[in-house]
Amino acid sequence: MTLHSPAPAAPSWTSTDPRALDVHLVRLPAAAVDALAAGDVDTARSASGLPLSDFLAADTCRRVWTIRSDQLATTPADNDWVTRVVMVGGDVVGRAGFHGAPDDAGMVEVGYEIDPAYRRQGYARAALLILLDVARAAPGVRTLRATVSPDNAASRMLILQHGLLETGEQWDEEDGLEIIFEIDVRDEVLDDQLDDRALRTALRTAEHPSQ
Repeated sequence: MTLHSPAPAAPSWTSTDPRALDVHLVRLPAAAVDALAAGDVDTARSASGLPLSDFLAADTCRRVWTIRSDQLATTPADNDWVTRVVMVGGDVVGRAGFHGAPDDAGMVEVGYEIDPAYRRQGYARAALLILLDVARAAPGVRTLRATVSPDNAASRMLILQHGLLETGEQWDEEDGLEIIFEIDVRDEVLDDQLDDRALRTALRTAEHPSQ
């Protein structure tokens, strides 16, 4: 049985991190997802009321929308979790979201892609920061995962900078070899780890006052 823990189901996801203040991840209605899967940007614009770019119907994006369209047909509740559009002001600069609701182990996997016209402006980082905040706020989520092609140095560097650690690898039928990175997002676990470090430091200080 798959866990469908409540997530912040607001039409727009944001972060209080200063590096992401101007960025919103906006949920698309299922009709817009279906239209993008069919490569019909005009219908997707009408269904969403958003200025969706042609980039969102390009091959790599369209493949994702096709997966999401099929997914929402069987599990409509996943629309609270899955791929959204990345908006900055009135511009749509890419897509980002989770692959679905948390699985039985409380794991969610992220995916994001920024329009080439808007890259190198910090929007991928902002999207990841927002997704990290959403995962931390959602009951039942334990682990956030990202998978990266071995030759995608920029994405690898980005996720390493935000605490994800390499945990293994997998073979994707379409993307080939992928490196798996994960982070434990449970606040109570992080707090326990910090408390344990503080306790160990206090004990060392007590035993060796001069250190």
